[in-house]
Amino acid sequence: MLIKKAQVRAQAIVVPFLLAALFALPAATAPTSVSPATHAKSYPAHESHEDEALSIAVDPFDRPEKTSAFKVNYQGHDLLPIRLIISNDGDNTVMLDNLQVEYVTAHRTKLQPATSDDLYRRMAKGGSRPDKPPVQLPIPLPRKNKAGVSKDTQNEIDSLQFYTVPVTAHSTNSGFLFFDVSGISSPEEGAHIYISGMKVNGKELFYFDIPLEKYLASQATK
Repeated sequence: MLIKKAQVRAQAIVVPFLLAALFALPAATAPTSVSPATHAKSYPAHESHEDEALSIAVDPFDRPEKTSAFKVNYQGHDLLPIRLIISNDGDNTVMLDNLQVEYVTAHRTKLQPATSDDLYRRMAKGGSRPDKPPVQLPIPLPRKNKAGVSKDTQNEIDSLQFYTVPVTAHSTNSGFLFFDVSGISSPEEGAHIYISGMKVNGKELFYFDIPLEKYLASQATK
């Protein structure tokens, strides 16, 4: 899911202290045990635009050795967690205010990332398909005190989210998006993820089209 930059900026005084508190937590109480992301080029499913000094990768968390980092069984709720990694190797800041991400299956079904409320509903009682109706990204910050969802679940969902804050020069931003793949057999085969809306100095950059077959091919050799 994507968290709106404007809302993050509105909490500019609070967020740094919240982040500091989060990283100060001992390992036993950390929301997840997901390893920090590395440069986008280090992932099999990535695309690099050298002329724009930008690389983007997607990394599905679809196997036990990866999903074991989560406390919540997202796959059991027909949700596919995909980590989005954006690496900026340039000297200018990349703005993500208008970032759009779309998951297109082999049969051209277009899926939107689930919102926080979509995930809460799914965890609590099955909920409705989070890809319909289409959502406007970035996705708003989640509200607290969701009935039927444990605090641990809320904390994990909130900690995993992708924030559309600027990607400063020579840095990497990452976070998770969740897609409802219920009723779709082999959702990764033949699927593509389209990413657009990145800007530098007000100019929109070229879109990225990343086939998940790159990821599947890398897993086949393991």
